[in-house]
Amino acid sequence: MLAALMVACAPAAWADVGPDQAAAVASQASGGARVLSVDRAGRSWRVKVVTGRGEVRVVMVDAATGRPQ
Repeated sequence: MLAALMVACAPAAWADVGPDQAAAVASQASGGARVLSVDRAGRSWRVKVVTGRGEVRVVMVDAATGRPQ
């Protein structure tokens, strides 16, 4: 019973957002900005983008939900 509860409450490995998905989310959240780099930062992805105006921005994307923070 305890093992079943532990499995049911554990986060699913397939639920994590990968670096490609995080890059796409960050680009879209920044108006189609070009992605410069993607790095894991704890429970988030740190995505550096450059906008059409040449501004460099950092977008944090939640690794579990895929939502920009």
